[in-house]
Amino acid sequence: MGLTSKMSLPRDPAPAGGTAGPWQWHWRMAGALVALLLSAPASAERAYVSNEDDGTVTVIDADRGAAIATIAVGKRPRGLALSPDGRLLYVAVSGVPKCPPPLTDEECAKLPRDRAADAIAVIDTAALARTRALGGVSDPERVAVSRDGHRLYVSEEDAGRLAVLDATRGGVLATVPVGREPEGVRVSPNGRWVLVTSEEDNTVTVVDTKSNTIAGKATVGARPRDLAFSADSRLAYVTGEADASLWRLVVPAAAPAAEFFKFRREVRPMGVALDAARGRLYVGAGRAGTVAVVSLKGPGLITEVACGGRPWGVALDRSGRRLYSPNGPSGEVVIVDAETLAVSARIATGKGPWAVVAGP
Repeated sequence: MGLTSKMSLPRDPAPAGGTAGPWQWHWRMAGALVALLLSAPASAERAYVSNEDDGTVTVIDADRGAAIATIAVGKRPRGLALSPDGRLLYVAVSGVPKCPPPLTDEECAKLPRDRAADAIAVIDTAALARTRALGGVSDPERVAVSRDGHRLYVSEEDAGRLAVLDATRGGVLATVPVGREPEGVRVSPNGRWVLVTSEEDNTVTVVDTKSNTIAGKATVGARPRDLAFSADSRLAYVTGEADASLWRLVVPAAAPAAEFFKFRREVRPMGVALDAARGRLYVGAGRAGTVAVVSLKGPGLITEVACGGRPWGVALDRSGRRLYSPNGPSGEVVIVDAETLAVSARIATGKGPWAVVAGP
């Protein structure tokens, strides 16, 4: 109701020397409401971490520097993505057994598989509970969300496909062949393109989100894991785990593609995040035990932040103040101050933390 409403309002008690009408009461209530809103705390920053080895997601209150919830989501959770409004968290869960070295592909194929476990689990971030699961996918590894929140893009590792899902009603809308062992999936900031890395083929495929068809493909470094877009959606940076490389390609044609930076040989580049404000890339260095910070100018290595264990995924928070990196062997998430590039906190998670996303 606006101020012109004819709604009957109760009168204030008459003060000494006069009477008070309904408008005085109205403005008092409005003032109290404004004061209440101003005194309410701002939305807390959270980080969500998938724990591959115990089937859970850890929820972290970044301001408190503490885990506030552990949510059971299903078998072998890996990739994570938040809806644009932050109300839903999508988690790729898989019934394919984990097969770390020295197990061969042949030995892994003989292990029992639970196909019914393959899904995208959906978490309500207000209730901090899994509410449903979207099926129809095969061995999902990573998931990304369209800008409008209506579609999910899922890398199906064993099938060599990108699956496009209806985020609201469920169901597969399309599949696109993208090469063997697809892993990294990212939607461009303008929502026009989806890029998918193929670990075994050493390629990146560019998919048109309007037609769900291939717009370009490029050969990059050995065993590409993850990628990050430039803010204008025209460039993408791709990590190559097996040859310590970082590649850059032009979107959408995926050409030219060229090696952008070479790390020391001990580095195993995994997750990557772009800090556009500072002109940097943050790269989880895997078994090297660090997060590498690369300047886009030059390019050049600014530093490596010692995190311990095996830093895998990385994520920058909305404010650009904190960088999160899961450390699988030690079961923790390391928080790095993006200004000082020093570790500011270590927070215990579940077993085998794999990926992290930050949001409300």
